[in-house]
Amino acid sequence: MEGIRIVNKNVGLYEDIIYLQIFGYVDTTTSLELVQHFKSLMGKDEYQFVVDMSGVNYVSSAGWGVFVGEIKDIRENGGDIKIVHMTPEVYDVFEMLEFNRILRVFDSVAEAINEFDFIRGFDLTQTPVKELPLEEKTAGNAIPFAEVQMIQKPGDEKRWERSQTNPQYLPLSEKIKSIIVQNPLIGFWQIKKQLKSEKYGKDKIGYWKLRNMLKEMSLDTKERRMRFYRSR
Repeated sequence: MEGIRIVNKNVGLYEDIIYLQIFGYVDTTTSLELVQHFKSLMGKDEYQFVVDMSGVNYVSSAGWGVFVGEIKDIRENGGDIKIVHMTPEVYDVFEMLEFNRILRVFDSVAEAINEFDFIRGFDLTQTPVKELPLEEKTAGNAIPFAEVQMIQKPGDEKRWERSQTNPQYLPLSEKIKSIIVQNPLIGFWQIKKQLKSEKYGKDKIGYWKLRNMLKEMSLDTKERRMRFYRSR
């Protein structure tokens, strides 16, 4: 069907995860082919999907409705849909329509695959970090992580105690570290979402500012976040 192209292959340790690449646009017309593709795979007892949307330039509300419409059956069968590589423009619409409350978004294919393994109980702290495809690697060497030294002033005891028990009072950089320590596989969009939650004081941070902060903290890739997690 004109306007959309769908390619899939089996990935993961047991090759029981479907890596689905979508190219083109997903609207009322092309979404029908996407529905049929999902149902065909589900008919073969395939329920774990990593959907790569790097080749998608537009998704209508009807297009997102395909994912939401299938997610119930998929999760009831022990699976999930994990979306990767959304462009900022596509994500803005995705978030505006509040589909981020239903579907999870990851920065890379490797993160999404590892999340499936994490949920199934594999100890990823004892597992070598998987190499990313060449196009997902970042150039340059990792910047050594600097320890944060806390300088306490007289009368700061209560404020320090409060920050230890309530993440809302932590500096933004410490909130990010706290989020990553709780789940080293978390992706960029999940970090952004967590920061906006009540738990972390409803911090609203722009796309590029958060990207730059993660880069400055040497936490801008899954490998670096996992390395930080292991060092704790």
